[in-house]
Amino acid sequence: MENTFVVFDATKEALIIDPGCYEDYEKKELTDYIKSNALKVVRLINTHCHIDHCLGNAFIKQTFNVPLAIHKSEEIVLKSVESYAPAYGFPNYESTDADSFLEEGEVITFGSSSFEVIFVPGHSPGHIALVNQEQNICISGDVLFENSIGRTDLPGGNLDTLLISIRSKIFSLDDDTVVHSGHGPLTTIGKEKISNPFCGKYASIN
Repeated sequence: MENTFVVFDATKEALIIDPGCYEDYEKKELTDYIKSNALKVVRLINTHCHIDHCLGNAFIKQTFNVPLAIHKSEEIVLKSVESYAPAYGFPNYESTDADSFLEEGEVITFGSSSFEVIFVPGHSPGHIALVNQEQNICISGDVLFENSIGRTDLPGGNLDTLLISIRSKIFSLDDDTVVHSGHGPLTTIGKEKISNPFCGKYASIN
């Protein structure tokens, strides 16, 4: 129940973001989609490195020969996955290292398109979101969901930090920006400003 994103434009260059594929049928579904659309995968990105968002990292790197990019503060989160994966029911998890580190304000280009990196910690220490303001798109990972926010009870999580990230970074985007979350359906910035019980206009932080 995790959203993996394949983002591409008319050039057919593509990014893969947060590959949660673990079972063979999941890997096949992803690769079949890429092949059927004649896409050229140029980069792999994790918004953050909790297990459900990076199960397929090694597979993607090996299959498409692409580098993995994360925020530097997520490196320890990524490295920890190998130690707890069996307890979560993933005995065949294959670990892999990040190849580069993303920083806030960095622009990720592919084909004729791009995303800007924004730093939005709170759910995890090095969480990032990817924003294309021209097309009003935000890939938010586990920061903001429809009527909800990311959990903060995992190591490195902090509720106040998360709410500050949402209000200062995510909610600064245009109201009609479409939010593609790491779980669940699409939403918009405007909708969440009004109706999200955790961070809407009546919510407060200490």
